[in-house]
Amino acid sequence: MRIHHCGAESDPECLAVKRQQRATLQAVAQRAGVSPATASRAMAGAAIVHPDTIRRVRAAAELLGYLPGGPAQALASGRTYTIGAIIPTLDHSIFARAIQALQTTLARNGYQLLIAAHEYSAVEEAALVRSMLGRGVDALMLVGADHLPETWALVTETPIPVVLTWSFDGRLDSIGFDNAQAGYLAARHLLAKGHRRFGMVSGFTQANDRARLRIDGVRRALAAEGLEFSNARVSQQPFSLAGGRAGLLQLLGLAEPPTAVVCGNDLLAVGVLLEAEQRGLTVPRDLSVVGIDNLEIASHIAPSLTTIHLPTAELGREVAEHLLARLRGELRARRTEMPIELIERRSSGPGPMPTG
Repeated sequence: MRIHHCGAESDPECLAVKRQQRATLQAVAQRAGVSPATASRAMAGAAIVHPDTIRRVRAAAELLGYLPGGPAQALASGRTYTIGAIIPTLDHSIFARAIQALQTTLARNGYQLLIAAHEYSAVEEAALVRSMLGRGVDALMLVGADHLPETWALVTETPIPVVLTWSFDGRLDSIGFDNAQAGYLAARHLLAKGHRRFGMVSGFTQANDRARLRIDGVRRALAAEGLEFSNARVSQQPFSLAGGRAGLLQLLGLAEPPTAVVCGNDLLAVGVLLEAEQRGLTVPRDLSVVGIDNLEIASHIAPSLTTIHLPTAELGREVAEHLLARLRGELRARRTEMPIELIERRSSGPGPMPTG
């Protein structure tokens, strides 16, 4: 039998044994020369801990193989170092981009992200909120301002920080976009190009305040020019390529089909472009199309898509920083509006020349 005697601390075999024997918060604290309470705060990246101390504690944790967030640490600190994010769907890159930025920022600060999707079901969302709170998440993120009374009661009565995203509501801290302005900017761009016959392909508006506000923004821009925008000129569809195709098909069936279409998001807009090609329409000569989101595909398709840029990655980072600050006991702005802008590409062109 071989007996190995531990010597230098850099001995790989000894380190492996020590990782198994001493991977506790107390061991990390002893190694770093701080108290267990300071070690816990350092692992969470608390602002009251000096950066040098944070680096020293995390280096000790890595050396010993300590994994934060276990039951013992949660019991000692009163935290799970987990933040919950409840989003409408995982099947949309606009949410994935925000969640990626959120997760990356939280991970750098010692927090894990727990994600759930309700698939645009308000009832399912309420159940997920109850489940997340039952799991003891330290903070929570929701999307939009349309929620059941049960959900509002849960998130306004809980003592943990909760932030609303994509929209605004005075009952919660909110980090979002002016969705009405997004629709307004899209319509104003097309009006400036001479278009007067409009249509819109939108997502379903039930339990989706973002979709309703974008329609309202388009309607406001047209009303300022004395143009009516009836409900018949809005096709509500699932947020998908197929939804975009079906929406354009419906609009083309109108007695006066549109020469310009605003889409509730870029996915619908790409579906509109595909259907236009299928129907023998040339974009933008026969039909101008504007989306909302500025997904990566918008600049790569032909014709490239004019769209409203929503900085969703920046939103994800802002949400993370906001919640981390709240968990440190810091005050933050109740409302943060992220900037949006029109990105003009090749899918929007001049309106038809007036006749007569």
